[in-house]
Amino acid sequence: MHVSEGVPLYGRDPLLRSLVPRLTGLSYDERSRTVREHQGDLPVVLVTGRHGMGRSALLAELAARYAGRLPLAHVRAVTAESGALPPTSAEDTVPVASTLVEFLTELVRGLGPALRRRFPVLVPGLFAVSGWHHGDAEQRDAACLRYARLLLACRLADEDENTLRHAWATAVEERAEAVGTAAGPERDRPTLSAAVTAEYTARYRPVAAQEWYRRRFPQGVRGRDPLVLLAEWFLQGGDYRRAAERSLVAAFLHDVAAAYGRLQRWNREPWPLVLLDDVHLAAGGDFLDLLLDHRAMPGRPDREELVVVATRLGDLPESAPDAVRRDLPELTRSSGWERRGLAPSAGLLSVPLTPLGRDDILPLLVRERSGPPLHPHLASAVHSLTGGHPSVTTVLCAAALDAAGRGHAVDPRDLLELTTKDGRPVSEAVLEQLLPDRRQRDRLIVLSLARDSTAAEALADHLRLQGPDQLPANSAADYLEEQRWQEHTDPGRPLVTDPLLRTLLVHEARRTTQGDSDGRGWQEIHRFLQVHHSQRGESGEADALRHMLAAGNAETVVATLTEEFQSEQDEQAASHWLLCLRYSATAPTPPSGEWTDERIQIALGAHDRRYANLHEIERCVNRLLHAQWHVSEPHAQPDPDMCRAVGEELAFLSPRHPTWHAVLSQAARSWPVAARQKRPFPIPGR
Repeated sequence: MHVSEGVPLYGRDPLLRSLVPRLTGLSYDERSRTVREHQGDLPVVLVTGRHGMGRSALLAELAARYAGRLPLAHVRAVTAESGALPPTSAEDTVPVASTLVEFLTELVRGLGPALRRRFPVLVPGLFAVSGWHHGDAEQRDAACLRYARLLLACRLADEDENTLRHAWATAVEERAEAVGTAAGPERDRPTLSAAVTAEYTARYRPVAAQEWYRRRFPQGVRGRDPLVLLAEWFLQGGDYRRAAERSLVAAFLHDVAAAYGRLQRWNREPWPLVLLDDVHLAAGGDFLDLLLDHRAMPGRPDREELVVVATRLGDLPESAPDAVRRDLPELTRSSGWERRGLAPSAGLLSVPLTPLGRDDILPLLVRERSGPPLHPHLASAVHSLTGGHPSVTTVLCAAALDAAGRGHAVDPRDLLELTTKDGRPVSEAVLEQLLPDRRQRDRLIVLSLARDSTAAEALADHLRLQGPDQLPANSAADYLEEQRWQEHTDPGRPLVTDPLLRTLLVHEARRTTQGDSDGRGWQEIHRFLQVHHSQRGESGEADALRHMLAAGNAETVVATLTEEFQSEQDEQAASHWLLCLRYSATAPTPPSGEWTDERIQIALGAHDRRYANLHEIERCVNRLLHAQWHVSEPHAQPDPDMCRAVGEELAFLSPRHPTWHAVLSQAARSWPVAARQKRPFPIPGR
C-alpha cells in the first residue's frame, strides 16, 4: 500500500518554493523564470524520512505544480515481485517500475513528449535489451507493450498501443522463427533479442545510436552490431550487465544533454525535472547509483543539467559518506552544496523531512463552522502522541474535527478512541499506512505487548504464532528493519523501539484482544508475560509488576510494593523500589470493557474508605501508584493535581522508612517537576 494523500506540507516551503525553483530555473507557482543556483553540475536532491512523513506527497505536489511547464517525469520504484506494468492513462496512479529498464522507459515516457530530441540513442538500446524467452507469453506481452509505449512517447509511430504491441510481437517472432529454422530448434532469449534489434534497425535505421554504442565497447568487438552486443552483455549478467546498464544510463543523459542546444540555453529554458519515489528499492537505487557514477566522472562528455528529486525511506545510507546534508530551513537562500571530491555520493544533497511542530498542528484543528470549542490542549496532546508525524497527525486531527462536528467532546486522552469518517478506528487506519504488510502488522500488534525480543519470542511460542521460515519475533524484527522503523533489535531491547509505533500497536492490541476467550485475550497475554518475567527473579520484578498492572490487578502490585517498602532496610534498595514503581506505572491501561478508569479518584483519596482495612502505608502506596500511572501516559497532558499527588505521597512515605528518607525525599521534589515537563523520572543514586 502506498499512501501519499492528505499529508500536510507544512514547513516544506524551503524545498518547494526555494530550492527546486533555483535548480529548474522556473518558479514554483508563477509563470516566471528564476535565477539558477548551479550551472553545469547539479546535485541530486535526496529527500529522506519514515513512512507517513510526506515524501510521496511532496513529489506529488511538485508534479502538480510543474506539469506542462517543463519536461517532467514522475516514477515510483516497486519491488520486482510486484510485476506491475506502468499505468496506461493520466487517471491512473504514478507510473511504477521494478527494473532499471522499466525505470528508463518511464523516464522516456515522461520527458520525451516535451524534449526537442526524443531519445534517439537510448530508445534503440532499450529495444535491444528488452527481449523475452521463447514461449513466455507474459514476458512477450510486457516487452511489446514497452516497445509500443516508447514509440508513442517518441512519436515514432501513430497506431494505438494494442495494435503496436501485437504488430511487434508478430514481427519479432517471425524473424526469430526464420533464424531458429536455420540454427536449430532451440530459440532462446538472445535469439529473440537479436530479432528485436534487427526489426528496429530495419524500421528506423539508428545509425547514430549504433555509432554511439560502438564507442563504448572494446576495440576487439567493434566489428559487431553494437546493439546486439549490448543485449548479449545485458543478458550475460554480472559485470557485463552492469556495463550494459551503465551504457543505457549514459545514453539517457546524452539524449537529455543533446536536447538543450545553444538556443535553448540562451533562452534560459527550464531544465527537465525528474521525480523518483522510493529509491531505497532496487530499481530506483540502481538508476540513482548509475546517475551519480556518471556525474562523478572527471571528464564526462555530457553536461546535462537534469534536475532530480528523489525520496528514500529511512535515513541517508551509510554508503553515501560524501553527501551534503541540509535541514529544510537551510535551503531558503542557498543549498550550500558543492561537489567535494570524486566519490559518487558527493553528488547528493540530502534533505531529511522533519516532523510537524505544534504551530503546524493547530491549523489542522480549525473548525469550518461554529460549534462547541475544542479542548484547549488538543493540539499539544496530538503533538505529544504523534511526535509531529504528519500522516498520523492528519488522521487524528480529521477524526477529532469529525467527532466534534457530531457533537462529541474530544478529550486528549481519548484521541486513539476516535474513528475516521468511514467509521474505522484511527489506530487501525494509520497502522495500515505505517506497516503495509498485513501479516506482519497483525503479528506485531500482539508481540508489541512484550518487554523485549526474548519475551516476544516466548509469547509467540505460547500463542503458536506461525513464522514463514524463521521464528515469528525475528521475522517481525526483520520487517521493522526493512521498513526503516529501527536498527537491528538485540534480545534485551524492545521489539518495537519507535514510541509512536509502539503506542499505536499496543492500543490496537487493547482494542482487538478485548474479551477474547481463546487464550489470546488481553488478560491472558499479560498474565503469561508476568509469569515469564517473574522467573527472572529481581531483574524481572519491574516487568512482572507492569504486566500485572496492565491486566488490571492493581491490588497485587500495591501489596508487593508495600511489602518491599516495609521489609527492605538496605538503602540501595530504595532505588530499585522507585524503579519498580516508575516502570510498572508505564503499563498500558486494560480495555475499557474490562476495567473502569478510577485512577484520579483513587489518587486523590476519594476511595480511601474502600481501603479502610489497609495500613496507612499501603493506602499511600495505592494512591501513589495510581497517580504515577495517570501522569505516565506519554500522549496526554499531565494533570496538575496528579503531579502534585505524586510528590505529596512520596513525601509522606519518606520519613516513614528508616533508611530511605533521603532517596524518597529527593524523588518527592524531582518527580512532580519531571511529570509536569514530561521528562523521564530520575532515580536518585542511578
